[in-house]
Amino acid sequence: MLRTRGLVREFNGFRAVNGVDLEVAAGTVHALVGPNGAGKTTLFNLLTGFLAPTAGVIELDGQDVTGLRPERIAQRGVARSFQITSLFEELTLTEHVELALQGRDGRGYRFWRSERQLGRYRDETAELLDQVGLTAHAGKAAGSLAYGQKRALELALALALSPRLLLLDEPTAGMGVEDVALTVDLIRRIRADRTVVLVEHNMKVVGDLTDRVTVLQFGKVLAEGPYEDVRGDPRVITAYLGEPRA
Repeated sequence: MLRTRGLVREFNGFRAVNGVDLEVAAGTVHALVGPNGAGKTTLFNLLTGFLAPTAGVIELDGQDVTGLRPERIAQRGVARSFQITSLFEELTLTEHVELALQGRDGRGYRFWRSERQLGRYRDETAELLDQVGLTAHAGKAAGSLAYGQKRALELALALALSPRLLLLDEPTAGMGVEDVALTVDLIRRIRADRTVVLVEHNMKVVGDLTDRVTVLQFGKVLAEGPYEDVRGDPRVITAYLGEPRA
Protein backbone atom coordinates (compact mmCIF):
# COMPACT_ATOMS: atom_id res chain seq x y z
CA MET A 1 0.00 0.00 0.00
CA LEU A 2 2.76 2.45 0.96
CA ARG A 3 6.48 2.45 0.18
CA THR A 4 9.34 4.92 0.56
CA ARG A 5 12.84 4.65 -0.83
CA GLY A 6 15.78 6.71 0.46
CA LEU A 7 13.44 9.34 1.91
CA VAL A 8 15.27 12.44 3.19
CA ARG A 9 14.10 15.73 4.70
CA GLU A 10 16.62 18.39 5.63
CA PHE A 11 16.10 21.58 7.64
CA ASN A 12 19.04 23.97 7.24
CA GLY A 13 21.45 21.06 6.83
CA PHE A 14 19.94 18.94 9.61
CA ARG A 15 18.46 15.64 8.42
CA ALA A 16 15.28 15.03 10.39
CA VAL A 17 14.51 12.06 8.11
CA ASN A 18 17.64 10.39 6.79
CA GLY A 19 17.31 7.76 4.08
CA VAL A 20 14.17 5.99 5.29
CA ASP A 21 13.05 2.85 3.45
CA LEU A 22 9.57 1.88 4.58
CA GLU A 23 7.05 -0.68 3.37
CA VAL A 24 3.50 -0.87 4.72
CA ALA A 25 1.48 -3.89 3.61
CA ALA A 26 -2.16 -3.41 2.62
CA GLY A 27 -4.69 -4.29 5.32
CA THR A 28 -2.24 -4.04 8.23
CA VAL A 29 -1.77 -1.75 11.23
CA HIS A 30 1.81 -0.46 11.14
CA ALA A 31 3.32 1.60 13.97
CA LEU A 32 6.12 4.16 13.80
CA VAL A 33 7.80 4.49 17.18
CA GLY A 34 10.98 5.94 18.60
CA PRO A 35 12.36 8.41 21.14
CA ASN A 36 11.42 12.09 20.98
CA GLY A 37 13.09 13.75 18.01
CA ALA A 38 13.41 10.48 16.08
CA GLY A 39 11.66 11.97 13.02
CA LYS A 40 8.26 10.29 13.31
CA THR A 41 6.03 13.32 12.78
CA THR A 42 8.32 14.70 10.05
CA LEU A 43 7.96 11.36 8.26
CA PHE A 44 4.18 11.57 8.65
CA ASN A 45 4.21 15.06 7.14
CA LEU A 46 6.22 13.79 4.18
CA LEU A 47 3.85 10.89 3.59
CA THR A 48 0.82 13.18 3.56
CA GLY A 49 2.28 16.05 1.51
CA PHE A 50 2.56 18.64 4.28
CA LEU A 51 6.31 18.62 3.65
CA ALA A 52 8.18 17.97 0.41
CA PRO A 53 11.12 15.57 0.62
CA THR A 54 14.67 16.76 0.02
CA ALA A 55 15.34 13.43 -1.69
CA GLY A 56 13.77 10.02 -2.13
CA VAL A 57 10.54 8.52 -3.43
CA ILE A 58 7.08 7.94 -1.93
CA GLU A 59 4.76 5.42 -3.59
CA LEU A 60 1.10 4.85 -2.80
CA ASP A 61 -0.35 1.62 -4.15
CA GLY A 62 2.46 1.49 -6.72
CA GLN A 63 2.00 5.09 -7.90
CA ASP A 64 4.65 7.78 -7.36
CA VAL A 65 3.14 10.54 -5.16
CA THR A 66 6.43 12.23 -4.23
CA GLY A 67 5.92 15.96 -3.67
CA LEU A 68 2.15 15.99 -4.25
CA ARG A 69 0.20 18.52 -2.19
CA PRO A 70 -1.95 17.25 0.74
CA GLU A 71 -5.25 17.62 -1.10
CA ARG A 72 -3.95 15.59 -4.05
CA ILE A 73 -2.78 12.82 -1.73
CA ALA A 74 -6.13 12.90 0.10
CA GLN A 75 -7.91 12.43 -3.23
CA ARG A 76 -5.96 9.19 -3.64
CA GLY A 77 -7.55 7.74 -0.51
CA VAL A 78 -5.29 8.95 2.30
CA ALA A 79 -6.58 10.61 5.48
CA ARG A 80 -4.74 11.60 8.66
CA SER A 81 -5.23 12.90 12.17
CA PHE A 82 -2.94 15.34 13.97
CA GLN A 83 -1.33 15.45 17.41
CA ILE A 84 -3.30 18.58 18.35
CA THR A 85 -7.09 18.55 18.19
CA SER A 86 -8.50 21.22 15.86
CA LEU A 87 -12.28 21.54 15.61
CA PHE A 88 -14.92 24.26 15.18
CA GLU A 89 -15.94 24.67 18.82
CA GLU A 90 -19.43 26.07 18.07
CA LEU A 91 -20.46 23.62 15.34
CA THR A 92 -22.28 20.42 16.24
CA LEU A 93 -20.85 16.99 15.60
CA THR A 94 -23.41 16.47 12.83
CA GLU A 95 -22.35 19.73 11.15
CA HIS A 96 -18.68 18.75 11.32
CA VAL A 97 -19.27 15.42 9.60
CA GLU A 98 -21.63 16.88 6.99
CA LEU A 99 -19.00 19.44 6.03
CA ALA A 100 -16.35 16.70 5.77
CA LEU A 101 -18.63 14.69 3.49
CA GLN A 102 -19.24 17.81 1.37
CA GLY A 103 -15.51 18.23 0.94
CA ARG A 104 -15.09 14.59 -0.07
CA ASP A 105 -17.71 14.97 -2.79
CA GLY A 106 -16.00 18.05 -4.22
CA ARG A 107 -18.81 20.40 -3.25
CA GLY A 108 -16.57 22.64 -1.15
CA TYR A 109 -17.08 23.89 2.38
CA ARG A 110 -20.18 25.99 1.74
CA PHE A 111 -21.69 26.91 5.05
CA TRP A 112 -24.67 28.58 3.38
CA ARG A 113 -26.06 25.42 1.77
CA SER A 114 -29.72 24.76 2.55
CA GLU A 115 -30.86 22.11 5.02
CA ARG A 116 -32.34 20.20 2.08
CA GLN A 117 -28.99 20.03 0.31
CA LEU A 118 -27.09 19.08 3.45
CA GLY A 119 -29.77 16.49 4.22
CA ARG A 120 -28.34 14.19 1.56
CA TYR A 121 -25.52 13.46 4.02
CA ARG A 122 -27.70 12.87 7.06
CA ASP A 123 -27.78 9.07 6.92
CA GLU A 124 -24.05 8.72 6.27
CA THR A 125 -23.32 11.27 9.00
CA ALA A 126 -25.36 9.26 11.50
CA GLU A 127 -23.57 6.08 10.45
CA LEU A 128 -20.11 7.64 10.93
CA LEU A 129 -20.98 9.06 14.34
CA ASP A 130 -22.32 5.66 15.38
CA GLN A 131 -19.12 4.02 14.15
CA VAL A 132 -17.02 6.15 16.52
CA GLY A 133 -19.48 5.93 19.43
CA LEU A 134 -20.77 9.51 19.33
CA THR A 135 -24.42 9.07 18.34
CA ALA A 136 -25.66 10.36 21.69
CA HIS A 137 -23.71 13.60 21.20
CA ALA A 138 -24.63 14.31 17.56
CA GLY A 139 -26.44 17.58 18.31
CA LYS A 140 -23.88 18.93 20.77
CA ALA A 141 -21.30 21.59 20.04
CA ALA A 142 -17.81 20.14 19.58
CA GLY A 143 -16.49 22.45 22.29
CA SER A 144 -18.58 20.64 24.90
CA LEU A 145 -16.93 17.25 24.30
CA ALA A 146 -14.40 15.58 26.56
CA TYR A 147 -10.91 15.23 25.11
CA GLY A 148 -11.27 11.57 24.15
CA GLN A 149 -14.58 12.32 22.42
CA LYS A 150 -12.94 15.09 20.39
CA ARG A 151 -10.32 12.62 19.16
CA ALA A 152 -13.14 10.23 18.22
CA LEU A 153 -14.83 13.03 16.25
CA GLU A 154 -11.58 13.68 14.40
CA LEU A 155 -11.53 10.01 13.44
CA ALA A 156 -15.08 10.35 12.09
CA LEU A 157 -13.93 13.30 9.96
CA ALA A 158 -11.03 11.26 8.61
CA LEU A 159 -13.33 8.32 7.88
CA ALA A 160 -15.69 10.66 6.00
CA LEU A 161 -13.05 10.73 3.24
CA SER A 162 -13.51 6.95 2.77
CA PRO A 163 -9.74 6.43 3.05
CA ARG A 164 -7.90 3.29 2.02
CA LEU A 165 -4.94 4.48 4.10
CA LEU A 166 -5.44 6.12 7.50
CA LEU A 167 -2.53 7.80 9.30
CA LEU A 168 -3.00 8.53 13.00
CA ASP A 169 -0.50 10.82 14.75
CA GLU A 170 -0.40 9.89 18.45
CA PRO A 171 -4.11 8.98 18.71
CA THR A 172 -3.95 8.30 22.48
CA ALA A 173 -1.71 11.22 23.50
CA GLY A 174 -2.97 13.01 26.63
CA MET A 175 -5.69 10.44 27.35
CA GLY A 176 -6.53 8.74 30.62
CA VAL A 177 -6.57 4.96 30.91
CA GLU A 178 -10.30 4.66 30.15
CA ASP A 179 -10.11 6.83 27.00
CA VAL A 180 -7.03 4.93 25.80
CA ALA A 181 -8.95 1.64 26.04
CA LEU A 182 -11.90 3.13 24.13
CA THR A 183 -9.59 4.49 21.42
CA VAL A 184 -7.82 1.14 21.00
CA ASP A 185 -11.20 -0.55 20.61
CA LEU A 186 -12.26 2.11 18.09
CA ILE A 187 -9.14 1.66 15.96
CA ARG A 188 -9.68 -2.10 15.98
CA ARG A 189 -13.17 -1.54 14.59
CA ILE A 190 -12.28 1.01 11.91
CA ARG A 191 -9.30 -0.91 10.54
CA ALA A 192 -11.57 -3.20 8.56
CA ASP A 193 -10.91 -2.91 4.81
CA ARG A 194 -8.21 -0.28 5.23
CA THR A 195 -4.55 0.15 6.11
CA VAL A 196 -3.57 2.06 9.25
CA VAL A 197 -0.23 3.70 10.07
CA LEU A 198 0.12 5.24 13.50
CA VAL A 199 2.71 7.14 15.50
CA GLU A 200 2.36 6.11 19.12
CA HIS A 201 4.38 6.43 22.35
CA ASN A 202 2.23 4.05 24.41
CA MET A 203 3.89 0.69 23.91
CA LYS A 204 0.92 -1.23 25.29
CA VAL A 205 -1.23 0.33 22.58
CA VAL A 206 1.39 -0.60 19.98
CA GLY A 207 1.48 -4.18 21.25
CA ASP A 208 -2.31 -4.47 21.30
CA LEU A 209 -2.95 -3.06 17.82
CA THR A 210 -0.10 -3.50 15.40
CA ASP A 211 0.99 -6.14 12.92
CA ARG A 212 4.39 -4.56 12.35
CA VAL A 213 6.53 -1.89 14.02
CA THR A 214 9.21 0.40 12.59
CA VAL A 215 11.54 2.00 15.15
CA LEU A 216 13.16 5.31 14.19
CA GLN A 217 16.19 6.94 15.78
CA PHE A 218 17.92 10.11 14.56
CA GLY A 219 15.80 10.03 11.41
CA LYS A 220 16.84 6.51 10.41
CA VAL A 221 15.21 3.08 10.66
CA LEU A 222 16.76 1.40 13.69
CA ALA A 223 14.73 -1.82 13.71
CA GLU A 224 11.60 -3.29 12.16
CA GLY A 225 9.43 -6.34 12.65
CA PRO A 226 6.59 -7.75 14.79
CA TYR A 227 6.16 -6.03 18.15
CA GLU A 228 7.44 -8.96 20.22
CA ASP A 229 10.66 -9.08 18.19
CA VAL A 230 11.24 -5.34 18.22
CA ARG A 231 10.61 -4.85 21.94
CA GLY A 232 13.41 -7.27 22.81
CA ASP A 233 15.93 -5.87 20.31
CA PRO A 234 18.99 -4.62 22.28
CA ARG A 235 19.33 -1.63 19.93
CA VAL A 236 15.77 -0.55 20.69
CA ILE A 237 16.23 -1.00 24.44
CA THR A 238 19.37 1.14 24.28
CA ALA A 239 17.62 3.82 22.21
CA TYR A 240 14.90 4.19 24.84
CA LEU A 241 16.83 3.54 28.04
CA GLY A 242 20.42 4.38 27.18
CA GLU A 243 23.57 2.28 27.54
CA PRO A 244 23.75 0.31 30.80
CA ARG A 245 26.36 1.58 33.23
CA ALA A 246 29.30 -0.60 34.11
